[in-house]
Amino acid sequence: MSEKTETAPAGVNRAKMYQLVLFPMNNGATNVYFVLVLSYVAQFGSSVLQLGMFASIMVTVMRVTDAITDPIIGALMDRTSTRIGKFRPFMIIGSAIMAVSVLIMYVLLPFIPESMMALRYISFVVVYFIWVIGYTFQTSCTRAGQTVLTNDPNQRPLFTIFNTVGSLLGMGVMQFLIPIVKNMYNVYDDAGNLLTSGYARPELYRVIAPIGIVVSVLLTILAIIGIAGKDRPEYYGIGGGKQEKVKVSEYVEIIKSNKPMQRLMVAGAGCKLALAIATNTTVLLALYGILMGNYDSLYLPMMILGYVCSVPFFLMSARTSQKLGQKASLTRYVSVALICYVGVLALLLLCDHTTGSALTLSFPYNGGGAINLYTILFIICFGIGYGAYYATADMPIPMVADCSDYETYRSGKYIPGIMGTLFSLVDKLVSSLAQTLVSIIFLICAGLSELPTDATPYSGGIKVAVIVMFCVIPMLAWAATLWAMHGYSLTGAKMKEIQAVNAKRKEEVANGMTLEDAMKKWPGED
Repeated sequence: MSEKTETAPAGVNRAKMYQLVLFPMNNGATNVYFVLVLSYVAQFGSSVLQLGMFASIMVTVMRVTDAITDPIIGALMDRTSTRIGKFRPFMIIGSAIMAVSVLIMYVLLPFIPESMMALRYISFVVVYFIWVIGYTFQTSCTRAGQTVLTNDPNQRPLFTIFNTVGSLLGMGVMQFLIPIVKNMYNVYDDAGNLLTSGYARPELYRVIAPIGIVVSVLLTILAIIGIAGKDRPEYYGIGGGKQEKVKVSEYVEIIKSNKPMQRLMVAGAGCKLALAIATNTTVLLALYGILMGNYDSLYLPMMILGYVCSVPFFLMSARTSQKLGQKASLTRYVSVALICYVGVLALLLLCDHTTGSALTLSFPYNGGGAINLYTILFIICFGIGYGAYYATADMPIPMVADCSDYETYRSGKYIPGIMGTLFSLVDKLVSSLAQTLVSIIFLICAGLSELPTDATPYSGGIKVAVIVMFCVIPMLAWAATLWAMHGYSLTGAKMKEIQAVNAKRKEEVANGMTLEDAMKKWPGED
């Protein structure tokens, strides 16, 4: 039975509201691990396993191996068709792999004695590599599965909103809970001075790992329910179940010819790098705990502020996307973030770490002080800037579906798996680069051979490192995004043309015409 509503034009595949709401929970399920692993694994490896900077370096090295694994998994997905569909098997398998590998990493590896450090190094590398495979399995489904969920240009922007809701349910829950649990494991001396941060205690990770796994599995189940009605052959491109298999050798030429995808990968890398650096756990520890002097009183209020400020931007960006296309929305709100962070940069340059200074953040929460003018200005610049860029951070994800539809329009080939994994590759390379950059910048600017904690004393080098990572790098990343979008051709009007042509071809194929003849009758771009 068709999933299209009565008001949908011929050939337009629209999702039901519950499908639009539930399937993006897959992104929330994987973003649990974005926080649980990508934000904390370097700190865990450095402080708990005593691996030093090796842990940060391996985060990048392991992600580079995805240059091989991602296209292979994408090609496998494009060729997959089972009784439970194309995407659901990868969601299930990916979720299981990540759950098991995280339990082994965070719960079992700390029991390897220090006398067997070689085994710690080897086990960390092997388990982390296995986790990366599972992460690729599930994250690629978020991007590829959109192509069967809906091709309505008015619905796809809504995916960004629900995708962010799912992300908040995964990432937000973990960002909120972990610092609270961490405080339970802080070690203080008799005078109340922090001796050992909870982030350096193995007990913390034994608690947060099972919590994260449960949250991720629940969100995965919701996502599977959301895509179940659409994960069927009749929604697989122009040819449906008769879709021609694409040879692996053809992928290089396809990506070379798909100019919008190339530009989207640059824009996606810019957005992801800005998010990964500016929300990195160690960077925020240094900002609020060392530079501003009170991590416990500042982190949660600022996190909540950012999420609250992002709500109106999500609504505005969705409306802009529906009217003018997703390119116009991404460009507009990234520009807002870039302008606002000029103010954040200026305020951080003026910051004085001295306790009680008028040039530092202050909140009347958990031992903080009264709000001052500096705090008000920081709230305005950071709140608007964070709200704008957080609303656009996941916007490239639904744009991957546009690029996949463009490829079908251009060549007749339906390859959402390779499109999704190519974008996933950029996602993971950039996020892993972020952690390595954090370690290198702290080493260069502050001379720290290990990642700092909230117990690390203040230095001018730490201030420089924070300013570079919290402001300068994100601003450069947003500038790269704006450059990439300048030549991006998939405007709102162009996507309507693409969907109309693809719908005509699909109708002809359904009536017995070959795909080759349908392509000739309704030509796209070479």
